[in-house]
Amino acid sequence: MRILGSTWYCLALAVLPLAPAGFSQTTNDGTTVASLRRQLLVTRSLLALEREQHAQLKDSGASADDKLLATVTPGHLAHAHHQYSVPVSDPPFPPFYQMAAATTGGRDKDCPPCFNCLLPNYHCSNFANCSQFTGRCECPAGFGGEDCAEPVCGSLADGSDRMVREGDSCQCSEGWGGINCNVCQTDKFCNALMPEGINGTCYKGGLVVHENFQMCNVTNTKIIDMLPNEPPQVTFSCHRDSATCSFQFWIKELESFSCQLHDCAFSEERTYHNNQTLYQCNQVQCECMAGRKLCGEDGSIDITDFLKEEIQGPASFECNSGQGCRFEEPAMNDLIRMVFGDSYITLQCDSGECLHYSEVPGFERPIKPSNVLLIIVSVGAGIAFVVAVGFGLFYLAKARPGFGSGYMALPSDHVDDERDKLMAQHVHTTLSFQGIGYGINGQVLLDGVTGIAKPGQVMAVMGASGAGKTTFLDILARRNKPGRVGGEVLVNGQTVGDTEFKRVVGFVDQEDTLMPTLTVYETILYSALLRLPRGMSHAAKRARVIDTMRELDIMHIKDSRIGSTTARGISGGEKRRVSIACELVTSPSILFLDEPTSGLDAYNAYNVIECLVHLARTYHRTIVFTIHQPRSNIFALFDQLVLLAEGRMVYSGSARHCQTYFEQVGHPCPPGFNIADFVVDLTKYALKTSNNRADAAAMPTNTNPTPTDAAPLVVRPPGLDATATGHTESNELSSLLRPRLGRKRSIGEAQADALYSPHTNRTVTGLGSAHITDRTHGKDPSTDDSSRDVSPRRGFNAQVFTRPTEDGAIPDVYDEPLAYSDSHLATLVAEFGQSTAHHAMEDALAQLQQPPSPELSAGAATSDHHSTSSGHALSGTLSLTAPQRSSWGTQFVILADRTFKNLYRDPLLLLSHYLVSVFLAVLCGLLFYQVTDDISGFQNRMGVFFFMCSLFGFSCLTSLQTFATERVLFMRERANGYYAPITYFAAKVIFDIFPLRVIPPLLLGSIVYPMVGLVGTFGHFTRFLLVLVLFNLAAASICLCVGIVCRQLSVANLLSSLVMLFSMLFGGLLLNKESIPYYLRFLKDLSIFNYALESMIVNEMKYLQLRETKFGLEIDVPGATILSTFGFNAMNYWPDVTKLGGMFLVFVVVAFVCLQALVKEKR
Repeated sequence: MRILGSTWYCLALAVLPLAPAGFSQTTNDGTTVASLRRQLLVTRSLLALEREQHAQLKDSGASADDKLLATVTPGHLAHAHHQYSVPVSDPPFPPFYQMAAATTGGRDKDCPPCFNCLLPNYHCSNFANCSQFTGRCECPAGFGGEDCAEPVCGSLADGSDRMVREGDSCQCSEGWGGINCNVCQTDKFCNALMPEGINGTCYKGGLVVHENFQMCNVTNTKIIDMLPNEPPQVTFSCHRDSATCSFQFWIKELESFSCQLHDCAFSEERTYHNNQTLYQCNQVQCECMAGRKLCGEDGSIDITDFLKEEIQGPASFECNSGQGCRFEEPAMNDLIRMVFGDSYITLQCDSGECLHYSEVPGFERPIKPSNVLLIIVSVGAGIAFVVAVGFGLFYLAKARPGFGSGYMALPSDHVDDERDKLMAQHVHTTLSFQGIGYGINGQVLLDGVTGIAKPGQVMAVMGASGAGKTTFLDILARRNKPGRVGGEVLVNGQTVGDTEFKRVVGFVDQEDTLMPTLTVYETILYSALLRLPRGMSHAAKRARVIDTMRELDIMHIKDSRIGSTTARGISGGEKRRVSIACELVTSPSILFLDEPTSGLDAYNAYNVIECLVHLARTYHRTIVFTIHQPRSNIFALFDQLVLLAEGRMVYSGSARHCQTYFEQVGHPCPPGFNIADFVVDLTKYALKTSNNRADAAAMPTNTNPTPTDAAPLVVRPPGLDATATGHTESNELSSLLRPRLGRKRSIGEAQADALYSPHTNRTVTGLGSAHITDRTHGKDPSTDDSSRDVSPRRGFNAQVFTRPTEDGAIPDVYDEPLAYSDSHLATLVAEFGQSTAHHAMEDALAQLQQPPSPELSAGAATSDHHSTSSGHALSGTLSLTAPQRSSWGTQFVILADRTFKNLYRDPLLLLSHYLVSVFLAVLCGLLFYQVTDDISGFQNRMGVFFFMCSLFGFSCLTSLQTFATERVLFMRERANGYYAPITYFAAKVIFDIFPLRVIPPLLLGSIVYPMVGLVGTFGHFTRFLLVLVLFNLAAASICLCVGIVCRQLSVANLLSSLVMLFSMLFGGLLLNKESIPYYLRFLKDLSIFNYALESMIVNEMKYLQLRETKFGLEIDVPGATILSTFGFNAMNYWPDVTKLGGMFLVFVVVAFVCLQALVKEKR
């Protein structure tokens, strides 16, 4: 019972002071209300306090009665009596009071009472607030303990976890100082107090921004002397929001007294010589730390009453840069003046306040420097460059290349000697072939072609269209054929390797493939420079070019450009002669030409063939060409003739014996006919009769012919007047062109029957009695003059018409079909195989393969490498070793010069790239002008980088067209041994890709960079341009590789576009890298957009701080943080640049391998 009573008594006394203010203390009778009030307070707090005390009981091990009574003191009772005016005699206080007094009187002295700042005996030092809920002191920063009288250590960053000082001084955390470790020393240790943990600044200017702390040493001499070895110090702190300051005076790091300053204002004055910080407070309240120095320690001076009664304010704290600080208050100034002789307390202070750098007084976020001048210079320079290039290209395009004024220096004797040496010192080659056959896809195109072409002779290969002339010539020239080749081709009676063979031969294709921007002279000169002997001087090569142009009569067009379908140039016939000149200029031992006279008029065709014959006979060259029905004067120049029909050999031998041979086998050429036309038409007729025998037999017959149908054929000379027959020439032509139906045969068919049919003694009536003899007897045609064509026209000697009717009309020709043989063509082939001409040719072939006689070998030393009349090559002439042509270095220089000329003479593509680069650079600069350093600015940076990459990625598709136009040219020149593929490729890459793929990104980047306002250091700028150029080179190499692999330009465009789109998808902007499925992430490693975009954005953002408003502050967000959000690695700049360069090199190598392996002539 005693314990329970004690508990109630202590609880009542403890909670009584918590009674709310304004509660009525008495009623009319003065007793009942007070009693109820006390019981209400006790009842309301009973349960909560019971739990708290029970917990304390368990922790301490003491009894509940002793623990609770220990907290109750007579002071509690006195406080309750004084505050609530309750008599101590009123129940229940008298019995409880007695019990409490009895209990506390016997409490152990070593057990101190619990601290409760709400009770009179407990006080919060340093003007700390007492919590109305916990009874605990809320200590200001830097102070701790139950009553806030002790300094704490650590730092402000430790917050409520700071430990109370143990000993005489604190060990502050790194970067902090002062007696209670409140003063920051360096910026980086303020980061822990910032919302984002970065950009903290230790502001030491002294002006209060939020809450400022200062650690000061007293500098008054008298005060220092009065306290020897006990340095006086002051800590000073102010809070702007509450407009309060606190002042603590320390002696030997023990606080003596403190003051609280209210209603404070803070200001700063800046002058040219001095910065002044001033704190002015209207109210001051001070108190002493009892028992400390100046506060009655050991009976010493005690200024407690002075501080409480005299120090009222106002007070000021002023600091001047370089001059220290001072604290002034009227009463304290009087005390200092009377005791120490100074006017005020002087101090030397160290201030510190942790702020975000944007909060530092006087701080203004720097505005980006104006780049107007740099922008004007860069844009102006870009435009000036394009204009200068345009004028330069215009001048070069309009300048007349070649010989300049038209005068030429005569060649010197040394040059003449070099030219003569070139023409004379060569290998005399006899080309023989036997049983040549060719088939592809199960179809035989050539079968059993045999012949000999000797030095000093020209061999013509003739036949109708589709006879196999070009195929046969390709096999002789050892061109790349996809089918299967049979037979044997020998040079000087021996088998020669392809490499040696191709070094001494020239080949002129049927189709002209020339570079359209070059002049005639330059085209031939490049061929000479690349293919003539390495030791031959440049002047001699130029002279050889002039000689060749004179031989082909093209000197008058020497400075004219070749031209194309879009740019007018020389005519088709002139292009043909230029193509021939490119091969003749090298004076090859064997020259092959496919249709050299195609596209030429009769006069120029004769000149070309005459030039070839002159080359062959003068310089002992072997020349083989195909030709289609030449004029008779051209045919007279041929030495050898190979006549083909459907791939089979109808004749092979001497051209001048051709007519005699066909007369002998029953196919005489009518008088006045061109023998070339006759033999070609003969093969066509033989082929037609062989292939159409069934069609001819199926033709319907007319069982009831009209009287005019039986009229004999009329042979009318071309010069006969048309009016003699009673009809006009137009009627004749319309009759000739009228289609024949059924068994009706055209006049041409009737004429062919009369000329080429195997019938005997067919009479052709008309003018005279012309007839054609039976071919089996080998007789000559009739010599009756009336049947001969006496007109000067060449061609057929008569036109065949039917007898005109009475009205002058020419009726259709009706005749019975001829009794064709089963195979007229097979008969012609078999007849030649059994002829003496064929046997003679076989003997000559056999003789060529025999070793030369000792007599010939003995005379070889004096023969100057001439071949014998029998066709044997003398000893020492069997080697086909030709002089070395230009080296790889020389080839590269020549091809680079040609490539660059081709580029600037067709300047539209080059200027388009430059103009587009400058225009889009200015446009991008205006759209993204001076991007801001915030999140939207980051988006704009990503956008401009992605746009530039897209621009250059797709502009590289023009590389496809550049190579596509030269694909055929490269294959022809490669097949003819102009150069090694590596030299062409290197020249193409360097002197074509460099102007188109390096200069445009430099132009665009130089303008965009200052206009957009990217990081303005030279290092960042150069790294930006490096990435842009490498990306463009990598994209160009990819397109070049695709263009080489794909023959069709449309397919190459499609594939290149898909590659670029794929690369864009994995670039890091359209698709976040982190969201890519794990098993597909390897695809981003194949994207050039990935490497370029990441490297450019890392170069820009790695050390950039972006502003973002958070917590009312302009927070700086590191660029690296934003980069990681988008999946970019801030350390990947140089790895990305390396990968871009590596991809460029890899695709260049792949492109060359494809060029070497795939781009070959296949005929």
